Parts: sequence; structure tokens; C-alpha cells
Amino acid sequence: MNLEKELKTHFNTEKEQVHLNILFTSNWVKNNIEKAFKTYTLSMQQYNVLRILKGSNKPMSVSDIKSRMIDKTPNLTRLTDKLIEKKLIKRVNCESDRRVVHIQILEEGKMLCEEITEKIEDIKKDIIKLSEEEAKELNRLLNKLIRKE
Repeated sequence: MNLEKELKTHFNTEKEQVHLNILFTSNWVKNNIEKAFKTYTLSMQQYNVLRILKGSNKPMSVSDIKSRMIDKTPNLTRLTDKLIEKKLIKRVNCESDRRVVHIQILEEGKMLCEEITEKIEDIKKDIIKLSEEEAKELNRLLNKLIRKE
């Protein structure tokens, strides 16, 4: 795919093209990944909460979950309330400080997270056509762009 043809525009600089390419590609990948959620009544943000909790293997505070979120803007209380309604997670009191409430993933939440993760992995294999070396180089460049290298 040629970005200039896709967007029907001409870029004045390479950096302008990089900027729009990142935005376009991010949206394209997100739209493809969202296909995995069509059969579930779950948003990408809710899945992200499940993924974080599953990876933790222990209850986490809301602030710890929020610090690991990809999208830092969502209202985490609302997201967790919906996941509790769906019986995928639960609130648990912190043993060392009763004022603190942690969030714990339930078995059904783990199973759903694994199922969706498998679908996402299949989609990523279909859409991300890079060798390991190319992926490593792209990661290096993106990290450089956000100054984390």
C-alpha cells in the first residue's frame, strides 16, 4: 500500500509522511484487532484490564492497573464496574490496609482473556508482515521517536 495514494495526498517532507503514516497505521491495526472483539461484549480497554490482571497473577490496585494501561484516559472505575457486572473480575480488600481495594481477575476472566488473546495473535500474524529483524528495527525506530531508547 502506498500512503500517498491511500490518502490521496502529497507529502511535503518525509517527517510529515512519518507522522501521518504512524497515525494511519495505528488506526489500521486497531481496526483489524477490534475484529477480535466483535463476538464478545467487551471493549479493547476492558480486555486490556483483563490482560494486565492476568499477567500480574495477583490482585492489583486501581492505580497500578492504570499505570500499565495502553490508553491512559479511560475511566478505570467504570471499566472495572462493567467487568465486575460480567463476573470477570472482583474487588478484594487489601489485607495490609483495609482502606485499599484491589482488583482480582476471576477464572472466567482468565479464560476469556486467553481466548481473545489467541484471536488477536491470529490477526496480528495476518496483518503484521515483518520478519523478526524488521520488527526489531521498527521497534528501535519507534522507541527512538518517543525517546525511550
